[in-house]
Amino acid sequence: MTTPAAPWPHRPVEVGLVGAGPWARAMHARVLAAGPETRLSAVWARRPEAAEQTAAPYGAHVAASFEELLDRCEAVAFAVPPAVQAELAPLAAKRGKALLLEKPLGPDLSAARRVADAVAEAGVVSQLVLTKRYHPATREFLRAARTLDIVGARSCYLHGAFLGGDFATGWRLEHGALLDLGPHLLDLLDTAIAPITAIRRTGDPRRWTELTCEHANGAVSQATLSGSVAVPRALTTVELFGSAEPLRYDTAGIDHEECWPPLRREFATAVRTNTPAELDAGRGLRLQELLELAAHG
Repeated sequence: MTTPAAPWPHRPVEVGLVGAGPWARAMHARVLAAGPETRLSAVWARRPEAAEQTAAPYGAHVAASFEELLDRCEAVAFAVPPAVQAELAPLAAKRGKALLLEKPLGPDLSAARRVADAVAEAGVVSQLVLTKRYHPATREFLRAARTLDIVGARSCYLHGAFLGGDFATGWRLEHGALLDLGPHLLDLLDTAIAPITAIRRTGDPRRWTELTCEHANGAVSQATLSGSVAVPRALTTVELFGSAEPLRYDTAGIDHEECWPPLRREFATAVRTNTPAELDAGRGLRLQELLELAAHG
């Protein structure tokens, strides 16, 4: 049973949402509007009709421009392709807005570095939407992993969303699973085992990719990625091996709805206390560096 959160002691953080696609509607708008820690104050998208459809259920303002959105919020959430996020997030940071960022930070390392540098220079709070990291089961897995002497690991993130549907478009089809799914697995392996120091890649990111990672403690891990396979449900697993019994993480049994309240509360807490989040733009830059290693490995 999930322990109820303590009453929210602050006024809600006014969040403007950039983007009005499927992920913006399914997660960002709904979660940010649910409160009590945040309030969806405005929505802006390059398609005004989509912004209206996203904002209407929550009574949020439809901004006519990105500048108008910034005038109506104290924090900005991004639900747009990486290249668009990398273009607009630095502008929001320069205006002093806290940032709720998607992974990857940008389409490539240089773009991601511009985002992270802008956040650092402005001194604003930032946080990554690495969904699974906010679930209690993930946090328990990482806590248990810290107690182990790990020599090897294997992991996978597989689904069929790129075969058709809302997410079979744009940058995901262009760049494939490495840029979209890679940050999730690389983050878990880098955190659970030890920092990743080298990556070798085989396969096609648009079909099936295998990564072999070397870690600072001498461990070796495998990561399998594909968004183009017909499976009954998304498969996300990590298995850690060493001198003790294997430790297994599997998202099959978790309710992803449990990720959103901690994400929302931790972001709002970071904003209200001006305290950096663990999963901030700096972490996003680290993951982008790993993606760069993988792309050229």
